[in-house]
Parts: sequence; structure tokens; C-alpha cells
Amino acid sequence: MTISSTPLSAAIKRIRADVRAMHAYPVAASDGLLKMDAMENPFSLAPELQQALGERLGSLALNRYPGARQQDLKDALAAYAGAPEGASILLGNGSDELITLLALACAQPCEGGRAKMLAPMPGFVMYPLSAQLQGLDFVGVPLTEDFELDEAAMLSAIEQHRPAITYIAYPNNPTATLWDEAVVQRIVDAAGAQGGIVVMDEAYQPFASRSWITHMRDEPERNQHVLLMRTLSKFGLAGVRLGYLIGPAALVHELDKVRPPYNVSVLNCEAALFALEHAEVFAAQAAELRTQRERLIERLRAMPGVQRAWDSQANMVLVRVPDAARTFEGMRTRKVLVKNVSTMHPLLANCLRLTVGSAPDNDQMLAALEASL
Repeated sequence: MTISSTPLSAAIKRIRADVRAMHAYPVAASDGLLKMDAMENPFSLAPELQQALGERLGSLALNRYPGARQQDLKDALAAYAGAPEGASILLGNGSDELITLLALACAQPCEGGRAKMLAPMPGFVMYPLSAQLQGLDFVGVPLTEDFELDEAAMLSAIEQHRPAITYIAYPNNPTATLWDEAVVQRIVDAAGAQGGIVVMDEAYQPFASRSWITHMRDEPERNQHVLLMRTLSKFGLAGVRLGYLIGPAALVHELDKVRPPYNVSVLNCEAALFALEHAEVFAAQAAELRTQRERLIERLRAMPGVQRAWDSQANMVLVRVPDAARTFEGMRTRKVLVKNVSTMHPLLANCLRLTVGSAPDNDQMLAALEASL
């Protein structure tokens, strides 16, 4: 029996060809490195809160499936976010699962072929990945050179492709841009006129100066096709994996039908409730990171060799350097891991994405950057 005809090789061929041609989502090894590549909160819980959380999680009935406690979490999230009256919430194992569920729910044949998903690019890699895996056609609309929305191009693409889902990251990853409200509203209106869903992805809301939730409260009819997606990862709970969607009850009700049963564990649920009960602790951490972000941008703009550091409304800063690959490797050699985004999109040529950390972390990252330029 030849290798090419083994049961294993035959079994592998049962997997879709496009999946076999893909690469898995990369998570860079970070042992021994200062991890500044994933926009994580650098602050841990105070010892007394760690003890209280541990006691609370230790008392849970882990022999039982998740139950009514999830409604308590939905209520707490609605209050925390200021959800519009009558809105419903869908919970996910991180916002990644919610992106998958949205694509799954909307993947159906339509006039001219398959349903479409549309988003400005460069943007979050999970949008096109979820479209591919669930059988939608993805339409990426390039941003301007300054990473602003190209309004004319977005409106034209929406009219041409009539997307089932339009993603607006607010602010955007990896550019950290919070786009003009009036432009965004016109895009929201255009997508609604074509019968599409708009998802406002507010993963970085704790660091932004405004939220689309105000528009959803103030103009519910105009935003009745809008879902607001958030995650507790940037709130400070990246390890908990808890994302949530806020939107009109009728729309959320349909999406809930494709949610796996018990997708959020009792541990995730209780940890999230505990964090929301101590929201002021995480709000103080976010405030400190916003302060550190402005200091970081100021120092980056004064650093010889940094060609540009963009404004940020998130806990990351995008910078352009003469040679991103060489600088990235130099920083890793100096025990600092950042994200080389230069190959993700032509507009990101020679760009690195830096997480905003604590003052000591930022100092170490800046020293490694300066030595690597």
C-alpha cells in the first residue's frame, strides 16, 4: 500500500479542499517574551478579588449543565452596556463564536449566487474566515491610505452586492480607527435599504470615546437592523471567552436558533458576573491604559526611525517602520513580541501593531523597538 492511498490520506481528502489549503489561526509562541501582540489587559486581579472569585467558582455545581444563571448575566450585560429598551442579548464563547453563528445563520443561496458578507479592509481576520467556512462570499472594501472609510466605495459595494451582513468595527482592528459617525450612519442606512444586517463590532469599546449604542437607543427605527457586538476580552477577561450581541429581540431570536446548547460554561458565566459586579476596577484599568496609550503615541512619534504612529481609539497603536520584518525579529530577539501585520493587506505595508500595556511594559517595548529599527 502506497502512502498516497493509506486510510489516513483518504480520510484527509474527505475534508474540504479549501479548508486543507488554509492555515489555522496563528497564535505565536510567547514563552519568555513580553507579550504585546494580542491587546490583552496587563493587569491581574487584586489578591482579595482573586480569592473571592476562586471561592465563588469553587462552589459551582460543575456536574450540572448551565441554566438560568445565564439570564442573570444577560441582564447584567444589558445594564452595563445601556442596552435599548426591548433589546435581547445573545451570548457567545468569545465574539469569534458569534461571528461564526452570524455567518451560519445567513449562509443561503440568493439571487446571483451565494449570500455576501462585506467589511472594510484591512480589518479583523475572522470576518473573511467565517465567510469562507460557512459558505458566504466575502467582499472587502479597501480603506483610504489614512485608514478612513471610503464612503463612496462602501456605498457602491453595498448597492452592487446587497450583503446579508456588513461589519463595521468600531474601532477597527488593526488600525485602531474610530470612524466618522455621519459616514457610518449613511453606510448603516444603505445596508438597511438593501435588507441587510449591520454588525457594529465594539470589541475595543472600553478604550473608545463613543459607542454606537447611543444611536440604537436614540433612533431605534433607523437602527432596527443593527446588532452591537462586544467582548469581555478587552474589558479584562481574555481568558474567560465571553462575547455578546445586543439587538432587536426578533432578530436575536432567529440567531439564537443556531447557537449550540450550553455554549457558555457555568465557569465563564460566573466569572463574567463577578467582573461586572466589580466593573469599577476594570474601568480604572481601562482609564490607565488610555493614559498610557497617549504617552506611548507621543514617544513613538518622537522616535527616530518610526515613520508614522496613527491615532488610536483602542488599546493598540499601529506604526509604520522602514522594515517591519527586520524590526519584528529584532524585537523578538530582545524578548518582546508584537504583531507584524505588514503582510495582511497592501495598505499595511511595513506596519507593526503594538499593544498598549502598563508603563513598565511600554518602556520595555519602546526600548526594544528603538534598538531594532
